[in-house]
This record gives sequence, structure tokens and C-alpha cells, in this order.
Amino acid sequence: MFSPVRSAVGVRRRIAVVGAIGFGVVLTATLVTGTATAGQTSSKENPIPLGQGYMGVGYLQDAKDFKPDTRTVQPAVEGVFGANLTAYPVGVDVSHYQGSINWKTVQSRHIQFAWIKATEGTSYRDPKFNSNYTNAYKAKVIRGAYHFARPDLSGGDAQAKYFAAHGGAWSKDNLTLPGVLDLEGSCYGKSQSAMRSWISTFHKTYKDKTGRNVVVYTSKSWWDKCTGKWAGMKNRNSPLWVAHWTKASKPSIPGGYGTWTVWQYSDSGQVKGISGKVDVDRFNGTRTQLLKLANNG
Repeated sequence: MFSPVRSAVGVRRRIAVVGAIGFGVVLTATLVTGTATAGQTSSKENPIPLGQGYMGVGYLQDAKDFKPDTRTVQPAVEGVFGANLTAYPVGVDVSHYQGSINWKTVQSRHIQFAWIKATEGTSYRDPKFNSNYTNAYKAKVIRGAYHFARPDLSGGDAQAKYFAAHGGAWSKDNLTLPGVLDLEGSCYGKSQSAMRSWISTFHKTYKDKTGRNVVVYTSKSWWDKCTGKWAGMKNRNSPLWVAHWTKASKPSIPGGYGTWTVWQYSDSGQVKGISGKVDVDRFNGTRTQLLKLANNG
């Protein structure tokens, strides 16, 4: 079963990429956006061509009990979890797949935060990152950057350095969130201990470069399978951003984490200013607490 998708282009990428994950087909598609090093398109451990990763691309494979959430999200009308938008900040996560975004309109719909794809591996930069990151800031949307992890291509140290240098930096300005490490899809041919080491190295390097603990985006299925319900990132105070597309009142939590900070509850939101469907997220706290996360308070 496939989820509702963002656009006609989204239909093609969702079926092609997720279908490849599910059936083990190695894709050789040519990238038409962003920049990537020749030969770094895919690997036997991960069929996703470099540059085509985005939050949720591996979710269908990670979550065997996938149940789509088909709610139409209209934050300006009632929020997502009630009318109190201050108590329940709503956000989105985006990449070049959303095309051009009118961030002023997005902000007017009471979207309070956004994470924007910046990098993947050590050679790919999302072609819409600069415009999204700048325009979200101008519209007073609290925004941050995310890195789509490729442990099959290079080490955590190299990828953290690349991310920090190409959009993942942080500043205490009331509008910048810490960077996110997007972990999903396959285990990239790594044992649980090797994956833990890769993540630990990425975290250490990222914190050395930015002064912040990286936010971990993952699903319960991926984390439990690929890290063995590891508590290492919780112990490092890295916030959890959990993917669980459900109408339930709360998400399933990966082993090793006691609670969640951000919840991606659907890939089917509709928000004015963004064409087609978009991932939608809830922050587990008040706007004051969201600003505390942004400002390292």
C-alpha cells in the first residue's frame, strides 16, 4: 500500500523509490537536480539514488504495519491537535520535491516551524535549500536543516562536516533549530554495533562544529532493527523526531527513547503556500519550549 502523495511527480518518485526498497531493485536513475559526485548514485545496501532521499522515503519499508493518515491539515482553522496553536506548534518538512514555496503564506497558516533538506552524503546539496532556508527566515518561520544519512557511502565524521558546512550550522537568533540526522530505509549493510558507531561519530562531529546535539529523525521500526533499541542518543540528549503516520493520539516510540520531541504524523498535509501534499509535524510542547530548543536554552 502506498501513501497519498504530494504531486504527479511525487507519485513517480514514491512508487519508484519505495518500490525499489521493497523489492531490492537497484535504481540507476539520473539525477536532474542538485549536485552529486559521479558514481555515487546508489549501492547494493541502499537502492535510493543519491539526492533522491527525503524524510519518509524509507517509511513504508521501515513500518510494516503502515496505516496511512489521510487527514486534510488546515492549521489556520483548528490546528491539528485542537485549537490551541500556542500549546501545539505545527510544522512541515520539505525538500526540492515541494518546488517553490510561498513562505509568507505558509506562516500565515500558523505553520510555526520547518526543517528543510540541505544535504545527502558528502556531495549532494538540495537545489531548493538556499531559497527555502532564507525565505522561511524572512517569513519568521523557525527553521532548521536536515541531512539525509548515507552510511553506505562514507563515514559519519565526513558527512557531519559536509552537513555543517552546507546548511547545517546553527546560530542563536530565535529562528534557527538544530540540525537533523535523517535515518531510515535500510541498515546500509551495517551491523547494529557498526550503525551505533556511525551515528555516534556523526553526532560528535556535528556537536563539535555547531555546539548543538543533532536531532534524530527515524521510525520505531528502523531504530529497533538497525541499532537494537539503542539508548545512546537519548543519553547524549539528542531530541527524537519520530515518524509514525497514524491517526492515533501519540506515536510509537523507538526502543531506547522514553519520549519524543517532534512527531511526523502524516505525509499528506495540505498547507496553503505549498503545492500538493506535504509532510506535517507536531512539536511536543509549547511555543516557548520550541523557542528554547531553537536557542539551546
